[in-house]
Amino acid sequence: MVVAEVIGIGLLGVGTVGSGVVKLLQENSLQIARRAGKQVEIKKVLEQDLEKPRLLGIPGELVTNDFEAVLKDPEVQIIVELLGGSEPARDYIKEALSRGKHVVTANKDVVAAYGEELFEAAAAGHADFRFEASVGGGIPVIGILKESLAANQIEEVIGIVNGTTNYILTRMSEEELDFATVLRAAQAAGYAEADPTADIEGYDAARKIAILASIAFNTRVTPDNVFVEGIQKITPQDINYAREFGYVIKLLAIARARDEEIEARVHPAFLPQNHPLASVRGVFNAIFIKGNAVGETMFYGQGAGQMPTASAVVGDIMEIIRNMESRSTGRSACTCFLEKGIRPRGKITSKYYVRLVVKDQPGVLASIAGVFGNHQVSLASVIQKRTLAISGEMMAEIVLITHEVQEQNIQDALTVMRGLSIVSSIENLIRVEGSR
Repeated sequence: MVVAEVIGIGLLGVGTVGSGVVKLLQENSLQIARRAGKQVEIKKVLEQDLEKPRLLGIPGELVTNDFEAVLKDPEVQIIVELLGGSEPARDYIKEALSRGKHVVTANKDVVAAYGEELFEAAAAGHADFRFEASVGGGIPVIGILKESLAANQIEEVIGIVNGTTNYILTRMSEEELDFATVLRAAQAAGYAEADPTADIEGYDAARKIAILASIAFNTRVTPDNVFVEGIQKITPQDINYAREFGYVIKLLAIARARDEEIEARVHPAFLPQNHPLASVRGVFNAIFIKGNAVGETMFYGQGAGQMPTASAVVGDIMEIIRNMESRSTGRSACTCFLEKGIRPRGKITSKYYVRLVVKDQPGVLASIAGVFGNHQVSLASVIQKRTLAISGEMMAEIVLITHEVQEQNIQDALTVMRGLSIVSSIENLIRVEGSR
């Protein structure tokens, strides 16, 4: 195949990220051409709103609302999918790859759920499929895992990969505000969507850790394999108690290799204040990776936003051009060549923070300790924090941290505890990561 002097791009969608890609290709065109070895030009744009491309300086004759017009254009060699959502993006990507068009996407939904079939289509079409922008925005973590750390056995990947939840938890911690107040502020500031469900309930982070785990451990991990818990139950009291114990609370996306199994989970966690991820504030993201050769390393930056994400997209375009010129397209193929199992949630081990409200009377602590002991849950510390009057009865708030135990054991203990007359409520259960 002869590589043209100009590489044509078919751009699907000129929303926030798509507009950023257009701007970056315009502003840095000379530098991009010199580094990639070819000029990059947009030859077709798929967009329903014809006004959007015009405002970006794209001629009207390049704009279409028919995907086939993009796919069949002989000048389009690379298709950049920035529509978002699963459909029709999945079908468009699959069709393009199977017909030999290279594809770049920022679509975490499609990559996480359908990565296997898309890589099969890429192999059939001898095409490149790249998706650096699908995790971490401008943070180059996928390339790092696939290339720079490829010689390592990766032991764990832990990330703060959702800027909305990190912004909320940061403000709750630093300003002693409640969750609902900060969520409203995040929406007003544009850091949270009008419907924030995917962010605050952890589903966005689950898609991202599924992608990272698949690459890190060479086995297919989908969002359905990830245990997910959001941040809605975190309160200022929990944040203050975490601080007293020497921790901060973060929404963590965690993937670990455990013998021949993979554990993958997203949930709030107590994180030691001296952990590298503990200082990641606001909307910033970071991914902490541990390999058997490299040791511990972390990658930090803006995990979303127009231009950081556009940076990753254009970087992928340039890498494809280099592959085209060296006749080496397809070299970054699917790496999920193992079939490791997914560890069941009940078998995952962790330390736990538990906050509960109980009757303020003699023998209560002994009864609670007995229930935990009967379920092989060992307590590292138990503290009575304050007394409360509830419906005229005096209650005590108890905060405890366990030693490392299996998830099933502590869940069974809490089930028994909920049936005890001495227990008014179990206010929160938060996992504890790392050691101080």
